[in-house]
Amino acid sequence: MKIMGRTKRNLLGVMAAAFSGGAGTSAPARSYDIDYSSAEWRRRLSSEQFRVLRRGGTEPPFASPLLKERRDGTYACAGCGLALFSSATKFDSGTGWPSFWKPVDGAVAMHADATGHMRNEVHCRRCGGHLGHVFDDGPKPTGLRYCINGAALEFRNDEA
Repeated sequence: MKIMGRTKRNLLGVMAAAFSGGAGTSAPARSYDIDYSSAEWRRRLSSEQFRVLRRGGTEPPFASPLLKERRDGTYACAGCGLALFSSATKFDSGTGWPSFWKPVDGAVAMHADATGHMRNEVHCRRCGGHLGHVFDDGPKPTGLRYCINGAALEFRNDEA
């Protein structure tokens, strides 16, 4: 699957699509290991987590406290607790969202998202929650940038 990169020229278009409410960007219809009703997801998640994880929304750039998190640890799905990213793969992309160059093996799935611009949505393999998008402008060794909503994540400090 080819991953479409993002350039400065189309940044505004991507931002406009991201803040449009996310309609049409949630994971494709399928069954997941964890599959609650919409009412149950609303009960379990904050309103922002529900908007991001279950409705495909995007939080504003630079809004997440996880953007500045520097401790060793694991970033897990805020919906189901599945470990998604290691702090060892986190980097400062300057985009305003927590960014990683590699997920935990088998933790995420992707599908094409054509809301405004072609890009690949990243979602949790276990519950289908929308996490963010992946672009091909990241650092080595993968060259990928997993641009993830902090509202979709829980940080677990490995030292605790």
